[in-house]
Amino acid sequence: MMLSAENLGFGYHGKAVGRGVSLEIRAGEVLCLLGPNGGGKTTLMKTLLGLLPPQEGVVRLDGEDVSAWSRRRLARAVGYVPQAHAAFFPFVVLDIVLMGRSAHIGLFAAPSRADRVVAEQALATLGIAHLGERVYTEISGGERQMVLIARALAQEPRILVMDEPTASLDFGNQLRVLNQIAALARAGIAVVFSTHDPDHVFLCGDRVALLHDGGLEALGTPEAVITPQSLERLYGVQVQVVELPDHQTHTCVPAVRGLRRRN
Repeated sequence: MMLSAENLGFGYHGKAVGRGVSLEIRAGEVLCLLGPNGGGKTTLMKTLLGLLPPQEGVVRLDGEDVSAWSRRRLARAVGYVPQAHAAFFPFVVLDIVLMGRSAHIGLFAAPSRADRVVAEQALATLGIAHLGERVYTEISGGERQMVLIARALAQEPRILVMDEPTASLDFGNQLRVLNQIAALARAGIAVVFSTHDPDHVFLCGDRVALLHDGGLEALGTPEAVITPQSLERLYGVQVQVVELPDHQTHTCVPAVRGLRRRN
């Protein structure tokens, strides 16, 4: 399955956030959206998902305009992981994950045993099966974010859109999520995720789109696109991009001095 945007303009209630964005994501590929706060990443994602109508251009799935798709049909193809949010209702974690099965269940039907197995497997895949019977409002913000990812996996999508999925996670869970993103792509799922950390792009991205002021500044492989010059344009800071000894991995190092006192 392929998701594409053609000359896309996007925004809220007649207010433009971005325009002129064209990109595509294919099965088995990881596309990262990198850019500063307010650069348009979340609004672009909501437009790709059909949650916001395009102000210009068109979003297509396998060549079809998604504006003609029902919400149910779209939910069977595309999963969404929003940014971590405050929880208000004391659902059990497993029930939260089971909500990802709603597109596969009849309007008045209850989840089947098979649906529960899918939900339990999603929790196990992320290493959080032990949270299954915990109350969602009583777990940490990072754990809630992992549960939202599990809910999207239970949806069994062919395209997964993730809005800053590692933002509230500790270092270990960040790496686990990035490993899972890479595993999903190897299984043939197309993954789009936004991040503020260019190192995450180097770790699991096939391509990266740089978004700045609502425009697509660059699109290509991480090694070609993430440079000291492009990061300074995006974030207004000087950064070194360093190749590690394995000659395959890169990392970004702030080019600053004097932040830590040394004896």
